[in-house]
Amino acid sequence: MKAVVLGAAGGIGQPLSLLLKANHAVTELALYDIVNSPGVAVDLSHIATPAQVEGFLPPDDGLKKALTGANVVVIPAGIPRKPGVSSCSHDDLFKINAGIVRDLATGIAATAPKAFVLVISNPVNSTVPIVAEVFKKHGVFDPKRIFGVTTLDVVRASTFVSEILNDPSLSPSVSVPVVGGHSGVTIVPLLSQSSHSLPASLDATVVDTLINRIQFGGDEVVKAKDGAGSATLSMAYAGAEFAGKVIRAIKGEKGIVTPTFVNLASDKTGGDALKKELGKDLEYFSAPVELGVDGVAKIHGLGKITPAENALVQAALPELSANIEKGVNFVEAPKL
Repeated sequence: MKAVVLGAAGGIGQPLSLLLKANHAVTELALYDIVNSPGVAVDLSHIATPAQVEGFLPPDDGLKKALTGANVVVIPAGIPRKPGVSSCSHDDLFKINAGIVRDLATGIAATAPKAFVLVISNPVNSTVPIVAEVFKKHGVFDPKRIFGVTTLDVVRASTFVSEILNDPSLSPSVSVPVVGGHSGVTIVPLLSQSSHSLPASLDATVVDTLINRIQFGGDEVVKAKDGAGSATLSMAYAGAEFAGKVIRAIKGEKGIVTPTFVNLASDKTGGDALKKELGKDLEYFSAPVELGVDGVAKIHGLGKITPAENALVQAALPELSANIEKGVNFVEAPKL
């Protein structure tokens, strides 16, 4: 099982690489970045777990070498956002990260077109369509194999709900489906479907605050780091959690369902049913997805949601639609 991290020397890349090295299912780990990846690889290579680690830089076909034989490719490459910048609105951040993702996707399409691609680089609502469009241009697009990693929203929901229940020990078992997209108002936690119900007596303002905190949890971290970065460690944890699930599914484990931002053509039946529920013909959406040996096995619908949750879903759609279009247009536009 070969895992590749593109952007392995960065704030997310290093801890993510460490967590993948700690995963005993990984037998090969290739780390690629524009600087420092060989050093990170040597450091990790001393850890007593099965994965053989190698680091690559751009010269001498480094990207191609890193990707050769890849089963799973995780992309945390790019720049973090600054305080006060929402990840989908800021043009500089978008242009830089979109360009990085486009170029890496071109490398994957050429060298490892059958790999499962896990996109962390923000803005995910736009970068996942960018990867898909690049793959289409190369004639290797398989919607079942490209995923936007929205797991941090799910992890935050579990943590914050357990805090409201005054029992942090519950957090690993609290499961809340988070649907929509992966920024701000496009993040929709379906608290009514939480594995651990919130107290019925809970004040509506507390629920609203909780929803807002799940949607804008990234801002909390950006603010606390005071200009020194964004959510890197919690994102690395979430990325490794999702990668671990994909790896287990590839190895044949059944019944793994987790929210992820996917192309709805990856399961036409489930995708069409979801579009009907949404009342909008979106190409991408984050919904609970059952993973299988070929990637997306089944897209689940929203299920029974409250009127308030439906209002949140409807509020997410315009921005989500604009983000998706922005990603598609970026690839279609002539290179500047």
